[in-house]
Amino acid sequence: MTPPATTASAPRPGPSITGVPAASDPLDDAAETFAAVRRRLFAVAYRMLGSWTEAEDVVQEAWLRWQGTDRSVVDNPVAFLTTTTARLALNVAQSARVRREAYLGPWLPEPVDTGADPTLGVERDQEVGTALLLLLERLTPTERAAYLLRESFDYAFGEVAEVLGTSPANARQLVSRARRHLSSPQRAEVAPGVHRRLMETFLQAAQSGDVAALERLLAEDVVTLSDGNGIRGVARLPVTGRERVAAFVAAFRARRFWDGAHVEQVEANGRPAALVRDAEGVPLAVLTMRATDAGIEELQWQLNPDKIAGFLRSGSRGD
Repeated sequence: MTPPATTASAPRPGPSITGVPAASDPLDDAAETFAAVRRRLFAVAYRMLGSWTEAEDVVQEAWLRWQGTDRSVVDNPVAFLTTTTARLALNVAQSARVRREAYLGPWLPEPVDTGADPTLGVERDQEVGTALLLLLERLTPTERAAYLLRESFDYAFGEVAEVLGTSPANARQLVSRARRHLSSPQRAEVAPGVHRRLMETFLQAAQSGDVAALERLLAEDVVTLSDGNGIRGVARLPVTGRERVAAFVAAFRARRFWDGAHVEQVEANGRPAALVRDAEGVPLAVLTMRATDAGIEELQWQLNPDKIAGFLRSGSRGD
């Protein structure tokens, strides 16, 4: 996505009558610089916030600040823009943390639709699944910023310190503390093709209410999480264990969740996912999952209408 069309209001030089090339428009130059790094900025903001909507707002604010900056004194535009974006995202993350304390039920990340454009915010060499984004929620905003800048974007500790307004020694401590919080062993995820087949088989079993088939697909310690922020009928607590999760999912059929539903295979954050619409085409859920050789380890049911709308906007699917 290119910067917003605010540059159109800037005066453009007319053709040169003397034959001397007309001076370039400074805002055009600013827009070109920003566009070249925009995906990186979005990646920073999205990893910090776990929300496509909030990340887009942060990137928009970074663009506005870039327009108002004396760019002649900026030696490294990429570093300047990345630092600006990271600081803006940190401010949003700190206020979002307070809001999430009042959230009703599990909070899940707002997924990004990467089906049409695989590079949208989540570049292939830096994929971030929704399960990992949820894991990062264990960290404080400052720990998360330090960890991501160091581990995902290869910032030196001195650079991390500059972004966070702290010392290199403290930046190192923040990253070390974040690593300890995230140190629980994680099994490697299956390949995308296997993931896709597991998703398809799971959906077939779920729609038929086949408990035995569901149990065969699930890991022993599987957990299912439903994000509805208080929507009626949405589970407000995680459900864990193979038998309990299988029974929970099979009960969707009895509650007529699948009646007339259309299930569309999509891609969220670089991984196979499912978009469920009702008989009238209204989006009901975005389902993502984490799958390993042990089976499906985590199911994330995104049922919050605002977050589903964000997912649709990210891929320009509309509703």
